[in-house]
Amino acid sequence: MTQRNNKIADLTKIALVAALYVVLTVVLLPFSYGPLQFRLSEMLNTLAVFNKRYIWGVTLGCLIANLWSSMGAVDMIFGTLQTLAMTWLSWYVGQHLRSLPAKLGATVMICTLMSWAVALELHLVSQVPFWLTYLTVGIGEFVVVVIGAVLIWLIARTVDLSK
Repeated sequence: MTQRNNKIADLTKIALVAALYVVLTVVLLPFSYGPLQFRLSEMLNTLAVFNKRYIWGVTLGCLIANLWSSMGAVDMIFGTLQTLAMTWLSWYVGQHLRSLPAKLGATVMICTLMSWAVALELHLVSQVPFWLTYLTVGIGEFVVVVIGAVLIWLIARTVDLSK
């Protein structure tokens, strides 16, 4: 495959991940935003351990999906930056781990712990209690990223997601 074809393939994969993130967020709109959040699209965060391109797909998907957020530009900026930070951190930590289960487990922990940023955003904009919101958003994040880790692990057994 030529370098040009590789770039086209990478851009296509980024666009597909972004589109999937948007669809999974918008289809479950009532559960995707707010202090009681179950954003199923966050399971795609686990893709970051395979290739840096997925960081951009998930981040772009988050930016577009946050167009539907009641917090508007605040969520588009800060929610998207938080997604960029946690997917990059997941990729970075994954580079220092050997086994796929360890990489996926680290991603689950990183994404769950970093849900503080969403809790802070909701606290500042909507005046909801920070710690309770951190707990509820963190539980939702944990559940969906674990689901994503299991699904991605199963997919990775037959599909090379790093290419």
